Amino acid sequence: MTNVNNSQSSDSALTEDALEETLSPAAEENKADEGPDLDGPDAPQWYVIHTYSGYEKKVCENLKMRIQTQDMREQIFDVLVPVEEEISYTTDSNSGKQKKRTVQKKIYPGYVLILMKMSDRSWYVVRNTPGVTGFVSPGQKPVPLPREEVEKVKQLMGLSAPKKIKVELSIGETVRITNGAFKDHRGTVIEVNPENEKIKLLINMFGRETPTTVEFGQVEKIEE
Repeated sequence: MTNVNNSQSSDSALTEDALEETLSPAAEENKADEGPDLDGPDAPQWYVIHTYSGYEKKVCENLKMRIQTQDMREQIFDVLVPVEEEISYTTDSNSGKQKKRTVQKKIYPGYVLILMKMSDRSWYVVRNTPGVTGFVSPGQKPVPLPREEVEKVKQLMGLSAPKKIKVELSIGETVRITNGAFKDHRGTVIEVNPENEKIKLLINMFGRETPTTVEFGQVEKIEE
């Protein structure tokens, strides 16, 4: 009888420990750190909202505050003001020397990106945020931004690296240049640089072979 009670007590303790771990703030925090599933059927999507001119940063701050106060962390996940760093030079009036400074330039003035699951409630929270004039959409229903467009913006912001272009080319192969100054010219591969994603070719110019360098995305392999 004693053994049975001890076993039941042990099982109960284990159950309580597991339940406590599941409900503990630390467990919830770790779960939140994993971020939303961007590939599932119920995945959030990126939308573009329009703001009053000059209010982009303020709208971003307001939205992040409303996510907390309105308990929208399970529906609205991220807010971005698309900016890129730009280097400018100014001349010191006293010394005459140039000073370099880095400033943040808005890529799309008047627009903010938001990662969210669209619902009546999430739409209401975003739409009624001070400074927001509406969702960017061709119709009444907000349309998510294509993932490739979001990736381009993130690359401009330095938040993600451009995807590497893979090519299978060997020295001596013939390719056709698809765009640029030498479009439609054929060339023979003499060097492949995967690190810089560039290829050196020998092309025929004015009756003589001339070396030129193009990017991976500017050529296509000629199938024999």
